[in-house]
Amino acid sequence: MRAWGVAACAALLGACSSGVVPAGRPATGGAVPARPAPPTGVPVRQPVAATPLTPAPAAPVPAGVTTAAGAGLLPGPAVDDLPITMAAAARALGAFKLSCATLVRRTDATALTRGADWQPACDAARTTQDRDATSFFARYFETVQVADGKAFATGYYEPEIAGSRTRRPGYEVPVYARPTDLVDVDLGSFTDTLAGKSIRGRVDGTKLVPYHDRTAIEQGALAGRGLEIAWAADPVELFFLQIQGSGRLRLPDGGVMRIGYASQNGRDYTGIGKLMLDRGLVQRGQASMQGLMAWLRANPEEGRAIMRENKSYVFFRELTGPGPLGALGIPVTAQATVATDPKFVPLGAPVFLSMDRQDANGLWIAQDTGGAIKGSNRFDTFWGAGDDARAIAGGMAARGTAWLLLPKGTLQRLGAARD
Repeated sequence: MRAWGVAACAALLGACSSGVVPAGRPATGGAVPARPAPPTGVPVRQPVAATPLTPAPAAPVPAGVTTAAGAGLLPGPAVDDLPITMAAAARALGAFKLSCATLVRRTDATALTRGADWQPACDAARTTQDRDATSFFARYFETVQVADGKAFATGYYEPEIAGSRTRRPGYEVPVYARPTDLVDVDLGSFTDTLAGKSIRGRVDGTKLVPYHDRTAIEQGALAGRGLEIAWAADPVELFFLQIQGSGRLRLPDGGVMRIGYASQNGRDYTGIGKLMLDRGLVQRGQASMQGLMAWLRANPEEGRAIMRENKSYVFFRELTGPGPLGALGIPVTAQATVATDPKFVPLGAPVFLSMDRQDANGLWIAQDTGGAIKGSNRFDTFWGAGDDARAIAGGMAARGTAWLLLPKGTLQRLGAARD
């Protein structure tokens, strides 16, 4: 489960990011802060087209396959042959170094690697300089195509919205901590047939029942329990910050409170962008994060009902150290971290994306996960914070080809294991 949210920005699927809201005025002479005005919007960054590299022909993935090992693997091009820029390699090297402490200890859910497989590269990474990053990846890694290699990438970023530590006029939308009655259940501990599956809920008498959905929570199911860690100014902004899973609250005095993912209510995520497209409420060209937010604000009653169709609800905690943190428990890196499905990409592994828009191309490190990021070759690129990051992430929807970078010898070992 991604420590940084349940989904990321997918314009056509409706998993989108939030935007920056101007902070409210500090109180002067006993006056209370005015409610901050909604942002006018940062335009979607228009992509520069690119031509993806072609994946190798592959057989369809068998039904029921849930890991990379079962999806089918093919050798990819040599790392030396990939168009990796020095800047992208240096960013990826820095992120890879952060991942190593966890990478060599983790159990790989993809069934592709063992912790010891990563040790030589991690040992070498510690002393590798940025100027040698490209040759480092070429020396220690081989590329692997999972299934047909056809990739889809979206984007996410760290949003900043107006908020307050205390409830006050203009700041009326609660930001909740994880409730104490939210229960995590590992179904695999009950039967091997459910190994790797889990659910969340709450105890009602002698039964475990689904936890309160978004509608119930917004209507007060958690009110009065002391779970409010902050108050947001705008419900639309908070909705999209929940989708991102982490962000910054710009406080009335100009300070910043960072909040991060603490848990989720266990309900299924529904992307409202697809709902709005299917119903003709927005056109395909308006289905960016910016376009969706504009429609929701222009149609507040219908917009609230649509947002409540996404029953998933995210709970937060205050972040006081470096961040935001990804699924490995380490800070994510702008233009280097990518969220993936950990059953198809080992967390901590490098990934090369060759997409139909230039900004998504390059070398990334799998350091995060997301509720909407499922299956082989599904990626969510992280762009940092600020208007530029918002502009890119808000409209990111790229298609192309992906290759994993795994320690050299992995394919040979896996082949021998099958013989």
